[in-house]
Amino acid sequence: MGEQRSSGPDSLCSYSPSISAEELMRQLVPPPEFESATFDSYRPDPLFPSQEAATKAAKQFATGGSGKLFGRGETPPGVYLDGGFGVGKTHLLASIWHQFKGRKAFGTFLEYTSIVGFLGFQEAVRRLGEFSLICIDEFELDDPGDTMILSRLLKELSAKGVKFAATSNTPPNALGAGRFAAEDFAREIAGLGQRFQVLRIDGEDYRHRDPDSHAPVLNETELAKWLASKESAYLDDFQSLLNHLATLHPTKYRKLLSKTSALAISGAFELTDQVPALRFVVFVDRLYELQIPLRSSGSVAITEVFSQAMIAGGYRKKYLRAVSRLGALSEL
Repeated sequence: MGEQRSSGPDSLCSYSPSISAEELMRQLVPPPEFESATFDSYRPDPLFPSQEAATKAAKQFATGGSGKLFGRGETPPGVYLDGGFGVGKTHLLASIWHQFKGRKAFGTFLEYTSIVGFLGFQEAVRRLGEFSLICIDEFELDDPGDTMILSRLLKELSAKGVKFAATSNTPPNALGAGRFAAEDFAREIAGLGQRFQVLRIDGEDYRHRDPDSHAPVLNETELAKWLASKESAYLDDFQSLLNHLATLHPTKYRKLLSKTSALAISGAFELTDQVPALRFVVFVDRLYELQIPLRSSGSVAITEVFSQAMIAGGYRKKYLRAVSRLGALSEL
């Protein structure tokens, strides 16, 4: 009820999903890539002892244990996994979620801000307050408004006894800077920040991704051939897709992709407006979580749709993450 899907070619633009608050809460689980993540399946790199130390501390937090790791023999109300791309932060966060006994939620920073926007602040507090643990992947600090919303939300939920586990989102060029994102995190969430145990995770990107890699640009014939080789593949014009995303609340993007096993985007071009660009970043996050293969055509590679001016600006971390993920999806 409330969904409209037109007949015709498989196109995301023909689908306008509806979503209930109950569905939103049910979506708060680790993405498929980490649906079976455990502490035992995490492989710490012996060259970086902080990985083993973080694993032990995260497991202790998940099981409610106590000990010297946290001082004063008490388990803190929250842990913060701080490190760069590809060191296993999300794996450990998902392991905490799986190990924890009690009602729990798992989502990205942007998912929680979207939930607040969709439900309203008090209703979000009421519904999220029913969880015993909130896991926040990719805690971001580049948008003061979003950061303040999450800060206020965490304070309200903390007062209800909810525990938290979060990861940072540090870009590759910030590694070795000596502080990662922990100081910013503690400052931005003020008094709540000091209640988190910061677990720093050093290391190299285990995926060995090239941050400067470029997705291939197919011609229309090649794109059509690739589409024909896939089942449940969707084809959308880039501008039309951006226009359609603007009509949907970001909380609906995952459901928009629910029937898609592969996506082709035609007519990719460089974006000059931050609003559709940031909206596309959220869409890419959902694509990546679902591991949907992607191919594209157009005047630029899909990994080059964000202008250099955008990447050099205040949302650099978001755009770098999206570029990395678009590159990875273009290799599936």
